[in-house]
Amino acid sequence: MYVCLCRGITESDVREAGRAGFVMPCQLRSKFGLKQNGNCGRCAKNIHELVALAAQGASTSTVER
Repeated sequence: MYVCLCRGITESDVREAGRAGFVMPCQLRSKFGLKQNGNCGRCAKNIHELVALAAQGASTSTVER
């Protein structure tokens, strides 16, 4: 499912970022270019949801190792 239509970011993109170590709000904002011109900003306002998805991805990578 898409979590950001402006940037075309999906849940799996965010989980993959989590597996790569991007789990802090500032890291996710930077990685995905949130709050840049041309974005509605909704995903940046709901960053806690993206952090939760990234954390799921990070925990999955730990289990798979």
